[in-house]
Amino acid sequence: MSISQSTHQTQTGWNFDNSYLKLPDIFYRQLPPVPVRTPQLVIFNDSLAEQLGLDPQNLNTPQGAEILAGNLLPPGAAPLAQAYAGHQFGGFTMLGDGRAILLGEQITPGGERVDIQLKGSGQTPFSRRGDGRAALGPMLREYLISEAMFALGIPTSRSLAVVDTGEPVRRETLLPGAILTRVAASHLRVGTFEYAARRGSTADVKILADYAIWRHYPDVARQDNPYLALLETAIARQAELVAQWLLVGFIHGVMNTDNVAIAGETIDYGPCAFMDAYNPATVFSSIDHQGRYAFANQPPITQWNLTRFAETLLPLLDKQQESAIEMAQQALDSFSDKFRRTWLQGMRKKLGLMDEQEDDVALIDDLLAIMQRLRADYSNSFRDLAGEQLTDNELHRDGAFQDWRKRWQWRLEQQGQSFNTVKKIMDRNNPAVIPRNHRVEEALAAAEKDGNLQPLEHLLRVLATPYTDLDAADLAYREPPPPSQRVYQTFCGT
Repeated sequence: MSISQSTHQTQTGWNFDNSYLKLPDIFYRQLPPVPVRTPQLVIFNDSLAEQLGLDPQNLNTPQGAEILAGNLLPPGAAPLAQAYAGHQFGGFTMLGDGRAILLGEQITPGGERVDIQLKGSGQTPFSRRGDGRAALGPMLREYLISEAMFALGIPTSRSLAVVDTGEPVRRETLLPGAILTRVAASHLRVGTFEYAARRGSTADVKILADYAIWRHYPDVARQDNPYLALLETAIARQAELVAQWLLVGFIHGVMNTDNVAIAGETIDYGPCAFMDAYNPATVFSSIDHQGRYAFANQPPITQWNLTRFAETLLPLLDKQQESAIEMAQQALDSFSDKFRRTWLQGMRKKLGLMDEQEDDVALIDDLLAIMQRLRADYSNSFRDLAGEQLTDNELHRDGAFQDWRKRWQWRLEQQGQSFNTVKKIMDRNNPAVIPRNHRVEEALAAAEKDGNLQPLEHLLRVLATPYTDLDAADLAYREPPPPSQRVYQTFCGT
């Protein structure tokens, strides 16, 4: 089967302007997706399509499935695989889009520029020994979790569609194949800069840095040292992002440098998961044997990843290496304070604290210590604090917690605000529902093994308004898993 350009889909709303092609060709290889046998839409994101300026009625069709599978190219598409490198679990590797094709950059009705990428679209020059394909379960997982993160208000790539390819892929067993259409501010990564620094020249790093500034942070172009400003801005964005992860109990699972987006979005949802019982050492990823990317390790690992980014920019920061290193180190040293400040602001909001007092840190730390000792549910413990009365559970019966609650209530009284005002702040910052791992696995199993999308679609509807109290019929989605349904490992699906 060969790929042809779609000629009758101009009314769909494709509006490509492909700036990445203007970079030196070391950064990509132009090639089309590999066609698939019998593509069928599994799930389609109508609201996202409308935001992108695309017509859902034209895309949510068999012809649309051909485009979203890569069998037909939409008008203006210029498909390519991006080159990048990455430190994977600390070790440097040359990488690239081994199973993804960037169709192009869509300009939305609001003037936003976003990448439209097909994930699972076949082999590329960067595939190494991989088949270039993806399985249905992991692609549905990324669709589900990325859309849940968007609803939680956390910067993230998003998912437009998942298409069943009609072709099996072999992992441990044969699985149905699928392609995800991913939408991101861009796919520029720390690993893209590492690739430029290792494979290219200082001139290539400068071109890439100028492109990142133009695309994501145009204001820094006016700074005296725009490359230092780029580093500082990326550090601030990542500090804020990882703080937001921790505030909702999210664990990325594979925080390699090729999974760190320069735009400050969460990207590449593989063995990711949300924590149930609070434990800072929680790890879900089946390949993270040493706990490198455990829940509490995410801030220092982010700083480590940003250090790799800073190293690539050193020649641009200053002609004198010693001076450049000093600039970079000073910028990197600011990460901890930026993370801590964002995290504390978020924790204060989770507890309904409307001002800052010195004892707040102890109040927060003491609650977390009690929760860890009792393995209390992270999300529900915070959400329940705003309830009119406490539920009868182990945490609320604990003497240390009862003493803590009196301190907290005294602290709230000092604010001089009604509890109803406090409750509104808490409810806006403590999700009533998260993508519970056992619910995610349940929905994916029904879709992958039985072809039943109802559990997935219902879970997506529940997760679309995470800060709203659930209807009585959906209260079970709040509940942590029983012992028989606890998920201890998640998998990346490659």
